[in-house]
Amino acid sequence: MNSRRYWLPGVVMALGILTGCMHSGIRPVAGTLDVPLAADTAPARVMEAIGKAERFHEHDIMSDTTSNVCVMSLDEADQQPTEGYGIVIVNGSVSTTLPHLRNVRQPQARYDSASGQLWLTSSAIEGTGVQVERLYQIRFHSDGQAFVSNTVEPYDMQQALCQRLGFSIDGQQVTLYDGQRPLCTVTSSITDMGGFDDEQPVWIGEQLRYDLSGDTPTLLVTPGVKFNTGLVLLYDDMPTLRATLSISDEGMTEVTDITLQDNE
Repeated sequence: MNSRRYWLPGVVMALGILTGCMHSGIRPVAGTLDVPLAADTAPARVMEAIGKAERFHEHDIMSDTTSNVCVMSLDEADQQPTEGYGIVIVNGSVSTTLPHLRNVRQPQARYDSASGQLWLTSSAIEGTGVQVERLYQIRFHSDGQAFVSNTVEPYDMQQALCQRLGFSIDGQQVTLYDGQRPLCTVTSSITDMGGFDDEQPVWIGEQLRYDLSGDTPTLLVTPGVKFNTGLVLLYDDMPTLRATLSISDEGMTEVTDITLQDNE
């Protein structure tokens, strides 16, 4: 992976206390998100266009024909672009428009017929080397109307991971840990940037996305590395980790297990 972005001065390190006592030489990762992200809100002109539209132009995100549930991206209200906002959910004959949910960067959706809930990803931050997603848990009222029952925020997930993920460095090798348990060791191929940053070389928060292919949503996190020269986080040679989530009916989200992505 060869993604990078400009480093923002003044980013506050989110240094959580790692679970249990760390072995000597294991240091906690830091987080690039220093505050919770503001809720997504569609511009007033988009809301007005949606409210007045006689016809929506949409494309499918998910279609579960067995359960008769589908999710669509709202691209235009009549002829006016929605500027990356708007999700339409159809449950049988009932259609619900959620105008404030973003639909850029190819959102994913999965309907769990056993529990009657819908999972939807939505891009919170995007850019070169940056992919940060929110996860929405959507349920249905008795009349079939959809509503967001829970939002899993990127900052909360970053902070939970910062309390568990650590690293150690030996020459060009970076070892990642979940608490004291080694996850993997990778060798950095970058040798022309003055070595790893002396103060804080390993960060998370720029790449937090979801895999909805399983029974439970899985958070995918790719750590980035900062070097002594250059103002970017680099992702060359760094692995992707899978964090299994437990989400209660009350909306409490917990990271239960962290493993290495299968194809790493």
